[in-house]
Amino acid sequence: MLRVPCEERSNWEALADEFGFKFHTMYGEKYWDESAYYQFSLGQIENGIEAPTEDIHQMCLAVVDRVIHDDALLTKFAIPQAQWALIKTSWENGDPSLYSRLDFAYDGSGVAKLYENNADTPTSIYETGFWQWVWLENKVDTQNLPRHADQFNSVQEKLVNRFKEIYALNPERTLHFACCKDTEEDRGTVQYLEDCAKAANIDTKFVYIEDIGIDKEDQFTDLDNQVITWMFKLYPWEFMFEDEYGQILGKQNIRWLEPPWKAILSNKALLPMLWKMFPEHPNLLPSYFEDELHLVPEDMELVKKPIFSREGANISFTNSRGEPLGSASDSDGPYGEEGFIFQQKYSLPTFDGNHTLIGSWLIDDQAAGISIREDANAITQDMSRYLPHVIC
Repeated sequence: MLRVPCEERSNWEALADEFGFKFHTMYGEKYWDESAYYQFSLGQIENGIEAPTEDIHQMCLAVVDRVIHDDALLTKFAIPQAQWALIKTSWENGDPSLYSRLDFAYDGSGVAKLYENNADTPTSIYETGFWQWVWLENKVDTQNLPRHADQFNSVQEKLVNRFKEIYALNPERTLHFACCKDTEEDRGTVQYLEDCAKAANIDTKFVYIEDIGIDKEDQFTDLDNQVITWMFKLYPWEFMFEDEYGQILGKQNIRWLEPPWKAILSNKALLPMLWKMFPEHPNLLPSYFEDELHLVPEDMELVKKPIFSREGANISFTNSRGEPLGSASDSDGPYGEEGFIFQQKYSLPTFDGNHTLIGSWLIDDQAAGISIREDANAITQDMSRYLPHVIC
């Protein structure tokens, strides 16, 4: 695994605008960065990332099955009791999932270590499935990369096929796509997924989360007063549970992407449960609930993570007793009210002074591609740069 500096395409910004990549630069800072790329061998991809991704995913599903049958665990996951039936029914009905992303620390030579599971509202799918592939094709066409250069990336093909499979379970339904207003990244992500659904011959509509209404029969509706019966929402389940309409969830004849049972996988409490159920697994880091700190070896440094959090917010480093170390890398944010978990500190690898995180994507339970984010800070966050990759 190498970080290889390279020249940027002279027209890449204009090309990005042409293809609708509106968030390549955010708040005056570069988000998409093609001044370098990461190079992998086929063995590093297949053995170091692809195989562990599918293995850990199956372990995560085993955790879901354990948690939905245990009220004490549902409480530990800070899921409101009013939503337990919704989640259990969703799992027992086999409600299908579209995609998810596992985040790993991996340097190409050791064993990939799981940081977390982004299973409900993962972003950077457009950059992964489409835009970095365009970059690869351009680089090969201009002979800046050899003809045999490849990429671990079947994201778009798998997304379209998965939409076809799920549509077969929901014939004649219109698929609504939704995200919040005033965020170009979320809107671009949802637009890409909607384009993939259209490629699967699905009838689609878009509505902002803020514009969704409720009719007199407690059905969700769009701005045309069309009842929503199938929806992809880039909006976390924990937010929905707390919103004013949370109390009526489950009363509608509606199919959700992602399904309600994903509220367990996208929850940081997943990490100590994985460690309990699969102790000493080589791809897992020791992880603990707050009431288990007495089990932590005295010399082990920890990372304190909120049960619910997004984009690396409210992450801090502590000693084995959970006492803050006061690291300059600690991140702020609005999360933590529901509690925290603790995971063994395992630093991201650094390449040319950049801390590098690998996101491994799953479509229909299959490893489908990777995204790479890097940052000068030890904790990657929403503005961490995205770099392409190749297999050579």
